Amino acid sequence: MADPRFFDRAGPFSLGALAALSGARLSRPHDGGRLFSDVAPLETAGPNDVAFLDNSKYIDAFAQSLAGAAFVDEKWAARAPPGMALLLSAQPYKAYARAAQAFYPDPSIPARRAPSAEIDPEAVVPADCDIGPFVVIGPRARVGQRCLIGAGTVIGAGVELGDDCQIGPQVTLSHCLIGARVVLHAGVRIGQAGFGFAPDAAGPVKVPQLGRVIIGDDVDIGANTTIDRGSGHDTVIGPGTMIDNLVQIGHNVVLGRGCVLAGQVGVSGSTRLGDFVMAGGQAGFAGHLRIGAGARIGAKAGLMRDVPPGETVLGSPAVPIGQFMRQTAVVQRLAKKKDER
Repeated sequence: MADPRFFDRAGPFSLGALAALSGARLSRPHDGGRLFSDVAPLETAGPNDVAFLDNSKYIDAFAQSLAGAAFVDEKWAARAPPGMALLLSAQPYKAYARAAQAFYPDPSIPARRAPSAEIDPEAVVPADCDIGPFVVIGPRARVGQRCLIGAGTVIGAGVELGDDCQIGPQVTLSHCLIGARVVLHAGVRIGQAGFGFAPDAAGPVKVPQLGRVIIGDDVDIGANTTIDRGSGHDTVIGPGTMIDNLVQIGHNVVLGRGCVLAGQVGVSGSTRLGDFVMAGGQAGFAGHLRIGAGARIGAKAGLMRDVPPGETVLGSPAVPIGQFMRQTAVVQRLAKKKDER
């Protein structure tokens, strides 16, 4: 059970309702009327909880679980313990996420404005927003309906936020236009000047950064991530993209729809990622690259060249996964021969 000090739970829900909202199929239709009160991991779930299995590493935990129901791929259904109700789905984790959203919906936003907040008279801030202590909102800024702005956040002149955004504490926003339902976690920095310098014998000459940051709808950006504004072109984050904590996005970068970037990824200036690219933790992208739609970038990969659509690359410098595995095997054989001498 989630700690009630931090999370408000809805429900109970019938298994039929959970199947409908998640797109899953009941293995036994007569289970549809059973009520469940929570979601939980396989190891801790009880008879009134719904769990999930989406990784074969946890089949033993699934077989021993006390969960009353679970989302599972049909190929693993035979390993379920007796009495467990099954919600069959080709994407059990996604189906579980829909159920968890039902049990734990986003809290409603109270309409309040802290007395210590400083809002410029030229700013537009609807009355149904929650404005925390010591928030600063600059001239000509526009905040959408039902937004939450956390304590100490600074929204610069001319910045625009769409409806239903959640902005955490100590966020700074400048030179940016942000879509609807965007979530920015604590300490995010968006719109600061990009790292642009012209080389000169007397020292680097700073290049004015005259672009913006454009963030699409339904983007989620993790704590202490930084996104630089463009130097002339805009930096663009496509709709539905998920960015983890401590990620750096350079100037003029374009991320397509539904990209996923794990912690400490760094994307250098003017690199473009197509739709649904995934990058593992600490992957680094050189500047001016083109990463095709659906590419998969392994953790700590160092990208020095373009990546075709759908390709998986690993290593530093990054190479296609097949080549990486062959290189690794050769190195291991050489090391083994040396040890045998």
